[in-house]
Amino acid sequence: MKRSVYLFLLGIFFSLSLFSQTGIHYDVSFDPEEHYIHLNLSLSGLSEETTTLRMPVWAPGYYIIIDYPKNVVDFNAFDSEGNPISWEKEGKNGWVINNGAFRDITLSYRVYANTQSVAECMVTSDKAFIPGNGVYMHIEGKKESPVSVCFTLPDRWKQISTGLKRTEDANTFYAADFDILYDSPVYIGTQQVSYFTHEGHHYELALETPEGIEEQDFTGDLKKIISTCTALIGDVPYEDYCFILMGRGGGGLEHFNSQACFTYGTYHFETEEMYHGFLSFITHEYFHLYNVKTIRPIELGPFDYDREVFTPLLWISEGFTVYYELPILLRAGIINKDYFLKEMSAVIRKVEGNTGKNHMSLRQSSYDIWLNFFNRNANGADTRISYYDKGPIIGLLMDIEIRQMTDNRRSLDDVMRALYWQYYKEKNRGFTEEEFWQICTEVAGQPLTEMRRYVETTCAIDYTKYAAYAGLEIDENWNISISESCSGLPLCIRESIFGK
Repeated sequence: MKRSVYLFLLGIFFSLSLFSQTGIHYDVSFDPEEHYIHLNLSLSGLSEETTTLRMPVWAPGYYIIIDYPKNVVDFNAFDSEGNPISWEKEGKNGWVINNGAFRDITLSYRVYANTQSVAECMVTSDKAFIPGNGVYMHIEGKKESPVSVCFTLPDRWKQISTGLKRTEDANTFYAADFDILYDSPVYIGTQQVSYFTHEGHHYELALETPEGIEEQDFTGDLKKIISTCTALIGDVPYEDYCFILMGRGGGGLEHFNSQACFTYGTYHFETEEMYHGFLSFITHEYFHLYNVKTIRPIELGPFDYDREVFTPLLWISEGFTVYYELPILLRAGIINKDYFLKEMSAVIRKVEGNTGKNHMSLRQSSYDIWLNFFNRNANGADTRISYYDKGPIIGLLMDIEIRQMTDNRRSLDDVMRALYWQYYKEKNRGFTEEEFWQICTEVAGQPLTEMRRYVETTCAIDYTKYAAYAGLEIDENWNISISESCSGLPLCIRESIFGK
């Protein structure tokens, strides 16, 4: 990056930051053969004689301690004249630099990047995937500082896909603070990139393996999903958004204004149902933009990246997001009610066929995610439940109950909108557990006492009652079907949720 561009960016950052006058800039390059990322961190305007750098040990949305510092090697510090400066480790993720009177210093280190995961770094001959948590460090106490990043690419790599703000230099990006930098993955390589504009916002679609994409109206379906989510909440909380769809693998992760997902490695879908399953996955990560990134439990931000962050409310953040995959795709005209009912039947069947429902509440499964998801022990399948499974069931039942209590005038949509506008937009914070239930009471006109019991205990769910509220039937094998004899309010509720 040209020196003039760098100085211009620093000027912008200084004007944006009310808290810090420290200039922070990263230069990033790659060693594909050895799977390393090389980082040079330039700090200017330091005010203390020692400077402590911190690297995260986990990534929001991925609830396990990854210990990113284990991948850091060859850490060094230099003064403005290139002379070495002493430093020492502080705990597993801290580096204390003895910069003394020096106000401008440079740090260099390498990060080993050879794990295929949506939360870890990967560098190969043809690509690099960089989740920010896994490579960058912030000055302790100054996460709010703005930062710029410049990438130097190997010759074969032509594209940089990310939600980070672009500058006039094609390889240089910036973030207003480190929360944004950490939450903005970067994919660099030979991916196919396309752009589209929809309802006043700009979108980037990056595909590592685009084979077969022309067989679907994928961009058209993305636009339908985006429009449906916007209509549901009534707002779009970003300027630009980036879809990063990598090759064959498992998992996806939501981010500040992007998503990073592994795919089937091809877009040749053998059946329409397979394509709908793929769109459900994309919808899930996109709706997280609302449900967890903006509509969030109060514990989930601002983040403590040094240790686990516990919340009993992931059944809302994840479980409701799983539920909303189906109403969103239905309202977008992509799936029909038969697909909706089939998918919900399968989820209920999975939960009711698992003895874990008798041992763990939905609330507890949220709080214990750090122990029971990636770290599940041998008897976990028999003694634990997942909020990914029971959460969407509660989402559906709560949607039905609110409609039943209000003569179908209000719904779970109203709860989500109230949380978004009252807590994210007006108060600029997350909600507490009691505030969530209070919003539900305000929307429904009365407390959701039974629903709360289903969340906080292991008591059996009365599926038959709630099915009847919505003009549905459920058999002994947990198959949900349409009740042909219903009318009045149950018919209205059914048609409002599942369509006519």
